[in-house]
Amino acid sequence: MDPEHDVTVALPRRWATRADLDHGIVVAARAPTAPPSGFGPEIVLRSVPVEADLDAWRDDAMRELAAQLDAFEVEDSDAYELGGRPASYRRFAHRVGTVDVICEQWAWVVDGVGVTLTGSVARDDYAAYCDVFEDVAATVSVAAPGSVPRASARW
Repeated sequence: MDPEHDVTVALPRRWATRADLDHGIVVAARAPTAPPSGFGPEIVLRSVPVEADLDAWRDDAMRELAAQLDAFEVEDSDAYELGGRPASYRRFAHRVGTVDVICEQWAWVVDGVGVTLTGSVARDDYAAYCDVFEDVAATVSVAAPGSVPRASARW
């Protein structure tokens, strides 16, 4: 894998961001205020080396999540094109303490680079954030070094 691939995304303007974290995290963003559930919505963009095709990589990832997360369950999955590239979509649920959490995750594999965008929110707040997650997913770009600016944009 070429670790220098540029991975960019446009995030909601008021969301607090952290960049270049561990575990392949390119950027993590958190809503400025917690909704009534008290669970702060979050968006995380990751980039990791991948030696498998998109479907095999995502199937393996779902098995790993099932082993790690409490009450893990895949609720929806789909394959389609997003940003001009084949994408895998999964919506899954799990529990964090007493909170039932919904995650929407989009994934791409480009030249051996696996990219995931995951939006997480309490189930009670999902209707208020699902469109935000989808809008952000539509902005993800993965390109060879120098072909796009590296910084994340805001909308």
